[in-house]
Amino acid sequence: MASRIVPLSLTALALSAAMAALVLGTALMLAMQSNAFALRQTDLLALVFTVKQAALSALISCALAVPVARALARRRFAGRGAMVALMGAPFLLPVVVAVIGMLSVYGRNGVVNLGLAALHLPAFSVFGLQGVVLTNVFFNLPLTTRIFLNGWAAIPSERFRLAQTLGLPPNAFRRHLENPMVAELLPGAVVVVFLLCLTSFVVSLTFGGGPRATTLELAIYQALRFDFDLGHAAVLAGLQFVLCALAVTLARQVTLPSGLGTGQDRGMSVPAPGGWRRVADAGLLAGVAIFLSLPLLMVLCDGVPAMARLPAPVWVAAALSLGIALSSALAACLAGLSLALAVASGARAARWIELAAMVPMAASGLVLGTGLFLVIRPIASPESLAVPVTILVNAAMALPFLFRLLLPEARALHQGYDPLCGTLGLRGWARLRYVTLPRLARPLGLGSGIAAALSMGDLGVIALFAGDHGVTLPLMVQRLAGAYRMDLAAAAALLLVSMSFALFYLCDRVGRHAAP
Repeated sequence: MASRIVPLSLTALALSAAMAALVLGTALMLAMQSNAFALRQTDLLALVFTVKQAALSALISCALAVPVARALARRRFAGRGAMVALMGAPFLLPVVVAVIGMLSVYGRNGVVNLGLAALHLPAFSVFGLQGVVLTNVFFNLPLTTRIFLNGWAAIPSERFRLAQTLGLPPNAFRRHLENPMVAELLPGAVVVVFLLCLTSFVVSLTFGGGPRATTLELAIYQALRFDFDLGHAAVLAGLQFVLCALAVTLARQVTLPSGLGTGQDRGMSVPAPGGWRRVADAGLLAGVAIFLSLPLLMVLCDGVPAMARLPAPVWVAAALSLGIALSSALAACLAGLSLALAVASGARAARWIELAAMVPMAASGLVLGTGLFLVIRPIASPESLAVPVTILVNAAMALPFLFRLLLPEARALHQGYDPLCGTLGLRGWARLRYVTLPRLARPLGLGSGIAAALSMGDLGVIALFAGDHGVTLPLMVQRLAGAYRMDLAAAAALLLVSMSFALFYLCDRVGRHAAP
């Protein structure tokens, strides 16, 4: 048994060392590049704005998610399954596509401002803090809603039946059953959304700007691309790294609830009060559906007519993005599988391997890209290595998601099949082919789909490295929008979102088909 574990452990240790070197090495490079950790007044403003927009986005997303999840949990209606599925779309939606849709709805000539003008009301400006928070809520409201919806599903149905038998009114029902669950879930949800909003580079790039509406990531980008002040960029990236590390440390301290006991798994049956609560639930769900679907519909309506007029460089960028996405997903899958199997097998360094798999969460893609930019620049042209660096960083950022998806299944596989494999003498490639891959095909397919979709829509690293050549599809969309060619930008965004969802669907389908 020990001889079968050693090669796997050595591979996992090598991958763990590589992850630690990538994240901590770039942090060290940033520290070495900065002569003195001196912050300017604009840097302090960027820090305050970064924390402010992340905190507001997290609080608003969670405050809205609780009543939305409650309405979804206790109402049954036609299209409910489609709406729950819609809650998962923004997580896979490329950020630049959502930005194009939000501009079509809330921009100067968007639907909202056209309606306000018709009513002779003041126009709404989507630029600044309100635009950044609004777009962050668009992305994170579905995520937090799914978190709380799972919390309602975790309450045993026997508790609901007992509450109905006792004749508890809605207020007492909420106080004794719902509020304890929400209180346990809320801190973790707030911290997770706060962490995600700290690294919203594309959102701040589009809707931010100016000394009072600049995030740290946007300031890093400006210091490198416009000022070419490597020392200042290093200071900002180091500050961003510390901020993300603190948020990740806080997130690890906040655990999700264990629930209100166990039941007999008879399915959720949440009482649905009538009267004004039914009307309020219907209005809330309708409003959320419009809020989430309208930007996507605007991209579809604006993009379809211009699809035939897309220039050749857009298709070249699409091909490059596809290659980067597939390569990143493959690299993340291989690394995640090796690390998950090593931890599940009880390797001696399992705790350190698990920590190394999660350490990329402590740094954003743009911070890693900045560190690699500083490493590469003295020995080679950063533009010439834009594609491999983008693949490396995207794979590293997807690794924590894949690892967390694979680890529970890998532990179950080890406990259930390791004695049988030992008896049959299955080892090496034979065990991988006939036991490991089929049993882990479902989480591998789902994880690779998520990794490919996230890599397809990434704009952080390539924005630092790419010049006139090596332009990916998200960067092409951003440049078209910056040139006010909104019809072509919408068409390219539609192509991007179609490819992202197609990659996710195909990977997930292959994984489910390969599963026994």
